Amino acid sequence: MKSFDLVVIGSGPGGYVAAIRAAQLGMHVGIVEEDALGGVCLNWGCIPSKAILHAAEIYEEVSRGVPGLAFDSLRVDYGAVIDASREAARRLNRGVGGLLEKNRIEVLKGRGRLESGRRVVVSGADGETALEASNLLLATGSTDAVFPDVQLDGKRVVTSRQALECRELPGSVVIIGGGAVGLEFAYAYVTYGVETTIVELEDQLLPGLDAEVTRALARSFSRRKARIKTSTAYRHHETNGAGVVVTVEGEKGEEELRAEQIFFAVGRRALVEGIGLEEAGVALDRGYVKVGPDYRTSAEGIWAIGDCIGPPLLAHAATEEGVTAVEIMSGEERPPVDPARVPVCIYCQPQVASIGLSEAQARDAGHEVRVGKFPFAATGKGVALRQTEGFVKLVSDAQYGEILGCQVIGHGATELVAEVTLAMRLESTTTELAETSHAHPTLSEAIMEASLAAEGRVRNA
Repeated sequence: MKSFDLVVIGSGPGGYVAAIRAAQLGMHVGIVEEDALGGVCLNWGCIPSKAILHAAEIYEEVSRGVPGLAFDSLRVDYGAVIDASREAARRLNRGVGGLLEKNRIEVLKGRGRLESGRRVVVSGADGETALEASNLLLATGSTDAVFPDVQLDGKRVVTSRQALECRELPGSVVIIGGGAVGLEFAYAYVTYGVETTIVELEDQLLPGLDAEVTRALARSFSRRKARIKTSTAYRHHETNGAGVVVTVEGEKGEEELRAEQIFFAVGRRALVEGIGLEEAGVALDRGYVKVGPDYRTSAEGIWAIGDCIGPPLLAHAATEEGVTAVEIMSGEERPPVDPARVPVCIYCQPQVASIGLSEAQARDAGHEVRVGKFPFAATGKGVALRQTEGFVKLVSDAQYGEILGCQVIGHGATELVAEVTLAMRLESTTTELAETSHAHPTLSEAIMEASLAAEGRVRNA
C-alpha cells in the first residue's frame, strides 16, 4: 500500500496542473494515468488539431496568393501534416512528464479504480498497486460522444479521435455536428479541397453563441464551398464500398447525403464508467460527477474537476478548477470558477472567441445594453495583412459601462479575447478599455474601437 496526501486520477490539463500546485503547497502527490500524460487535450484534441489547422491556414493563404510572392507546385502532403501534429503532441507529452518529475510527483501507470475509504487500485502492465490518500481528485475528463447504434471503423465512420490519425484525406465528408470540433475539422477539410457538408440539429452553427457571429461564420463557410444544413437531424447511415449514405431530416423532410466518410462531432461524454464511483459513494448528476461549489463530491475526501463534472468542457476551465480545488483542499479560501468569465474559442478561420454574455443573453438577464461593434476591415493591421473578415462586438451595461461580454470573429480572435477576459476579471468599464493605449497598427485596436463605439464615441468606421 502506497500512501499519499493527494492522489489525482487523470493527467490532463486539469489533473497534472492540480498535481503540480498540490506539490508546490507541500503535499506528497501521486497521479494515475492509464494512457499518455497530458490527457485527451494534449494528445488527441487541442494540440494536434491546432497543428493541423495551422497547416491549413498557411495553405489557404498561399493558395489565394500573396502579392509579390510566387509559389510553384503547391501541394498537400496530408500524411506529413499528421506526422507534424503527432510530434507536437509527443513533445508536450514529454514536457508534462518532466514537470511532474521536477515536482517529485509519482506517476502510476494504469487504470485507477476507487474503493471505499479513499483507496485506489491501479491496474497496469505490472499488475495491481494499492494506494491510499488523505484526498482524491477525479480529473478523468471526457471522450467523444456517439449515438448508441453507431459503429466506428476508423475510415468510413470516425470521430475526431480517429480523424487525428487518418493520413489520407477523404474525397468528401458529412460532418454531424456544427460545434467547435465539427467546424474546426470542416475548415481544414474544405481548405484542402474535401467536399464538406455540415449537419447541425439546432438552427445555427455553434449553438449558444451570439447569432450575429454565427451567421457571419456560416457565410464564410459557404464562400469556401462548404454545404451547411442547420435545423437538420441525423437519422441513420449505411456504409458501402464507395463510402456512406447518410439520412438526415430537415424542414423539407428526409434527404440522403452521399460521401466517402461520416464524421461524428456531436459532443462529449464524461469518463466516469468503471472507476468505482458507486462503491466509493460518489454521486452522479446526468452523467457527470456531482460536486459542490468547492469541488467536493458526495464522498468525504473525494473531489472532482474538469470535464467529468460537466460544462464548460474546456481545458483551461479544468486547469483553473484544478488549482482552485487544491488550494481549497489546503485550507485557502477560493471562490469557484465563474463559467461566465471563461473564454470559449473556436480555431477555424475565421476564428471565433466569446467571453461572458451575448447581446441576447444580456437583454434576457434584464440589462439595459449598449453594444459596440468594430470591423477588422477598418483596422490598419487587418488591411495590411489582408485579414479583413469579421468584427469585434462588445456588450456592456448602459448605466455603468460594465463589460458584460465580448464576441470576436476574425483572424487572431482567440488571442484577442484574452484582453477582455482580463478586463472583466478586473471589473473594468468600457471607458477604461477605450482609454487604454493600444499599439498601432495591431488587430487589438479593434477592441479599443469597439469600446469607444459602445460609448457613442466611434471615430474610425
